[in-house]
Amino acid sequence: MALALEQAEEAFRAGEVPVGCVIVQGSRIVGRGCNRVEGLSEASAHAEMIAISAASSTLGDWRLEGCTAYVTLEPCIMCAGAFLLARVERVVYGAPEPKFGALGSRIDVRQVEGWNHSFEVMSGVLAEEASSLMREFFRRLRRDARVVESGGLENRCGGNSTEGSNPSLSASFDDED
Repeated sequence: MALALEQAEEAFRAGEVPVGCVIVQGSRIVGRGCNRVEGLSEASAHAEMIAISAASSTLGDWRLEGCTAYVTLEPCIMCAGAFLLARVERVVYGAPEPKFGALGSRIDVRQVEGWNHSFEVMSGVLAEEASSLMREFFRRLRRDARVVESGGLENRCGGNSTEGSNPSLSASFDDED
């Protein structure tokens, strides 16, 4: 999970929602990824999707049998579905995502009957570290939005500094203060 947190930090530095994913088969890292949604202007460029693609390329097979995915944030329905389709054995995640989490927080895709595959889930691993990174990201995003609104800095997003971000995710990680 520490390596997934490093990926999340990379996303943070790039101005992306800080989510990281590392996929391991045995003791070998076969794929890794961090969010690239903004940089690629691609809604599906989630850390998990990038890591799945990298793992498939490394293994030469779309079936990621015997693999464990370590993700800093509970996967959304797209990513949880991709883990099902890729046949991963286990998903370990850090922080829950109450708005979009698809492994128990909002829904649990594994509970839908009829799948020909499922996977184990372990949650809460380094959850505080992952949550802290998310809170800091959205704290900075809100701070930068206030500076822009007051006429201080040029807005890099044009018009609204939260444009292109996921406001529902930010609501999930609002300060408790």
